Amino acid sequence: MLKISAVSYLNTKPFLYGIFKSGLEQEVDLQLDIPSECARKLTSGEVDMALLPVAAIPDLGEAHVVSDFCIGATGAVKTVCIFADRPLEELTHIYLDYHSRTSVELTRILLSEHWKLNPVLLPAKPGFETEIRESTGALVIGDRAIDLHHKHAFAYDLGEAWVEFSGKPFVFAAWVSRQALDPGFEERFNKALQTGIDQIPQLVYILPTPQPGFDLKAYFTENISYPLDADKKEGLKLFLSHLGTTVPHL
Repeated sequence: MLKISAVSYLNTKPFLYGIFKSGLEQEVDLQLDIPSECARKLTSGEVDMALLPVAAIPDLGEAHVVSDFCIGATGAVKTVCIFADRPLEELTHIYLDYHSRTSVELTRILLSEHWKLNPVLLPAKPGFETEIRESTGALVIGDRAIDLHHKHAFAYDLGEAWVEFSGKPFVFAAWVSRQALDPGFEERFNKALQTGIDQIPQLVYILPTPQPGFDLKAYFTENISYPLDADKKEGLKLFLSHLGTTVPHL
């Protein structure tokens, strides 16, 4: 049975719905984790495939991008932001979320090459969001970011900033395996994910709203962009080139 680690965030719910709706869960051992744990499990060989934060691709001896879908953005992503109570250029320190290295590396690139700023970057621990005050900001990703939009004066969206900087969309996570998978399984997996994407209009009525007034439909259809198309692959290659690596099987 194929072992799969998937991200436990809201943005993965359409994928999970498709996997269960299609019956594919009977073929796999599905585990839900934060992004950094998805990366650790795939790198260590604990799982065969993961919804992998793309900055972890260089850690794999061999990496195969498995499906036609990803967690991507063509503009503002809403749940990957630097939050602060002062403008970005006034920040002296920024905490970096420990949930995913991809967003951390993206922050480093944007600060250096897009915003031309050099604040002190601090490793974060659980509860770091409470440290956002005065000249200290924080990169916060995932569902925890949703509530912070209403708590702080400034939110710098990394998806939007990357598009402004590069002219390309961004891929935060892709379905990656360490070895080539059976083509028949890949086809069934793709169909399952497509089923989930197609059910988004129904999902927005089934899933609980993470915050009063939060627009689930807009989040799934405007902020998150799921197809891993040619433009996103170019954006992924560009991001990885900033990390000094490539994806051979893309």
